[in-house]
Amino acid sequence: MRRAERAGPRFYIFILTAALVSTGAAADPARHPGFVDAAESVAGLQLDIRYFGNHNFIGKRIDGYEAPLCLLTRETATALGAVQGDLEALGLGLKVFDCYRPARAVAHFVRWARDFSDQGRKSEFYPETDKRDLFRDGYISPRSGHSRGSTVDLTLVRLAGGEIDMGTPFDFFSPRSWPSDRTVPAEAREHRRILATAMARRGFRPYDKEWWHFTLANEPFPGIYFDFPVR
Repeated sequence: MRRAERAGPRFYIFILTAALVSTGAAADPARHPGFVDAAESVAGLQLDIRYFGNHNFIGKRIDGYEAPLCLLTRETATALGAVQGDLEALGLGLKVFDCYRPARAVAHFVRWARDFSDQGRKSEFYPETDKRDLFRDGYISPRSGHSRGSTVDLTLVRLAGGEIDMGTPFDFFSPRSWPSDRTVPAEAREHRRILATAMARRGFRPYDKEWWHFTLANEPFPGIYFDFPVR
């Protein structure tokens, strides 16, 4: 998700970058020990890591994505595995589009959003939205909960094969992507409900502008925004 997120009053905000200008120090480029590769711990999890390739709203690989992996905090991966197990009884499973997102990737989004001349993927990802409004409408933000490692973008798939219709594609910047939207077909609304219910049961909270976005409520690093690369 791309909205601005605020840490609670008891937490300090830290943005761990590859080069900390204020101190001249460098962040450890290795994966944080509290993170795991979710595909190794969630049986049957499907991956479509959009920001590693060019099928995304920018149209190119995003800074910080050096491998098509779903990195998450250990606690989030465990909860996601429980969701996957619950869905199996319905003949369903999960496919993830994005997991941990380095702070440098968020900065890449911000640079793109401020370049109004770059409208190459408008027809697919934001046909109804003026690019100048992406910040105002909460689709792009200078900071993302994904950088804390406990937020995941995902959808439902059938175990027998194939994605399920959710009413809009992933990263479609429109009110039609809001979980509360009533203009998408009833079948898609039911699919959104199934996903949201399954995620909530295992401790995830949704975002009101993206049906695909969920954050572990009891996240282990609520005030830290990491910047190690995905690899």
